[in-house]
Amino acid sequence: MKLIDRLRSGGASGTVQTAPAQAHPFESWMGYTPLRTPDASLYDAMRESVPVIDAALDKIVRLTGCFHAHCSDDARQPDLDRFVEEVRVGPCARGLRRFASVYLDSLLTYGNAVGEIVPTLRGDGVYALYNARLTDVRVKRGGTPLEVVFCAAADGAAFAPVRRPELILFTALNPPAGELLGTPLLRSLPFVTGILLNILGATGRNFERMANLRYAVTYKPGPTGVDKAYAKEIATSIADQWGQAMSAAGKGVIKDFVAVGDVDIKVIDADCQMMDTQVPVRQMLEQIVAKLGVPPFMLGLHWSSTERMSTQQADILTSELMSYQQLLSGVLCRVCDTFLHLNGWGCKSSITWDEINLQDEVESANARLLSARARRLECGCGCQKPEGETEQ
Repeated sequence: MKLIDRLRSGGASGTVQTAPAQAHPFESWMGYTPLRTPDASLYDAMRESVPVIDAALDKIVRLTGCFHAHCSDDARQPDLDRFVEEVRVGPCARGLRRFASVYLDSLLTYGNAVGEIVPTLRGDGVYALYNARLTDVRVKRGGTPLEVVFCAAADGAAFAPVRRPELILFTALNPPAGELLGTPLLRSLPFVTGILLNILGATGRNFERMANLRYAVTYKPGPTGVDKAYAKEIATSIADQWGQAMSAAGKGVIKDFVAVGDVDIKVIDADCQMMDTQVPVRQMLEQIVAKLGVPPFMLGLHWSSTERMSTQQADILTSELMSYQQLLSGVLCRVCDTFLHLNGWGCKSSITWDEINLQDEVESANARLLSARARRLECGCGCQKPEGETEQ
């Protein structure tokens, strides 16, 4: 039986006792929720303005690793492998891995991700996969709190439920209890990012003010009557000559400035010193790194840390990546199962991920060697020595 028919023939669900009852007669039509919240543009601006945030999210997506789809029927494994490698994704990309990367990037940035399985016209296969924009999709609660209705606007019309919701892929990142939408990974960072941008912006303005030298030329008229009578004309002449000397210097021409009388020339702000921003900037970056969970050395932040500390940070990141792999596995299995069932094959699929290894290969090899020695000692002298090991 095809997956689409099986999904449409599902039975009624039970009643949830802890959900509030709908009191308003039109509440079901008023409950549309946009997947792209008003803060989404703020998260885009944060990624654009703070390179550390953008680099951290990109590294999380890449470090999540590669996956392999396995079919329960070995005879259909080549077809599934071909689908994973060659399925069309959007207008110009191919491969299920590309779809998963864009899907995870949206999930981390906005807390929600939406995709769609596009079947062929005859319904006998999967034509393409589509990463939907969150602005084009709305969700609302169904007849029960466990049901979600996906709505989209067609041809500029009002949002209406989609005709084939079983083809919609949706994932929410850590949604609060009873909520439909997920929590973006950047949710707690706008305040910290704002402080960081203020510091960097002020540093840029101060550097521009102090690095681009400006001069104060002061003419003091002498005690004679001529100086007092023609003070304005003399000051205007000095200003013109000074302007010509500065303009010539900008063109690479050395031109001396000659003035008669009591003329004082000083550099503006020459005695001021730039404020040291290393400590406050590092404090803000520490908050950002703590939230994103990426070790500082992976972001080019060479803070003092011991080798053991770096190893522990890599282990923590590995656990974070494994949680993202679990979120993606369900979506990828749905895509592969839909492909198999639309082709009339009753087999199922499973997803396995490549082992995440953020450690040094030498250290990993030494750890495996020590583990093998420990197992040999626990089992007794009768066990064989690990391959390549000699008595010492």
